[in-house]
Amino acid sequence: MSENCSHDCSSCKENCSSRDKKSLIKEPNKFSDIKKVIAVVSGKGGVGKSMTCAMLASAAQNSGRVTAIMDADITGPSIPKMFGVKDRARGSENGILPVVTDSGIQIMSMNVLLENEAEPVVWRGSLISGTVSQFWTDVIWTGVDIMFIDMPPGTGDVPLTVFQSIPLDGIIIVTTPQDLVGMIVQKAVNMANMMNVPILGIVENMSYINCPDCGRKISVFGESGVDAFAKENGITAVAKLPIDRELTKSADSGKIDSLKNNYLSEFYEKIMKNLN
Repeated sequence: MSENCSHDCSSCKENCSSRDKKSLIKEPNKFSDIKKVIAVVSGKGGVGKSMTCAMLASAAQNSGRVTAIMDADITGPSIPKMFGVKDRARGSENGILPVVTDSGIQIMSMNVLLENEAEPVVWRGSLISGTVSQFWTDVIWTGVDIMFIDMPPGTGDVPLTVFQSIPLDGIIIVTTPQDLVGMIVQKAVNMANMMNVPILGIVENMSYINCPDCGRKISVFGESGVDAFAKENGITAVAKLPIDRELTKSADSGKIDSLKNNYLSEFYEKIMKNLN
């Protein structure tokens, strides 16, 4: 520490040992009100992370909490489609206004900013990370009890930006039964531990299928190892999602929030207890 240290890390260029790690945290829009923030992460793509995020948000909204989703997967946004959102985000002199689903969930995603939702976002990592930061600093999130952030897969620029600049209350990890994915998801666990962010729970997607004839659970991709993995890593809340055509049909038709059977409702209540 310098003799002339002012203890204001935001205006100091010294890389000293006393630098406050929280100095990287950015303030949300001054008109925003956000109580809890949970990121939904995965070690790789294609494991159902966005589906999990959407189902958790629906469970939260159905429980009476004002809910929001920040879609931080800039190059592969899918949240608006799952909720059947066609509106474009609007702006005011105070900031950007998120779109709102029929059930009342506030959403900000790259796809609600593009004129054509099929238009590709071909940007470098720094610009993508900057956009995610703006979703936090420039968007007006109104009276939000809980926000879920749908993260891009892996441990690259955007996850690092979110971990460093947004005050996360915890993360949910999404995986599938395959051993390779289990190895990859350990990287997400290790990143959370490195950044001192609590792991609230883990969801194993495509864990089994219910036999339409006898009702027996069939482990299509092999026996689940998620319970052992969770125990090894001190994760107390575990959920196992089946392969269910109703889930994909609901997501594809934009009706994810009208699911009759939300498999994550009990899991959601468990992670909320972990938060309190």
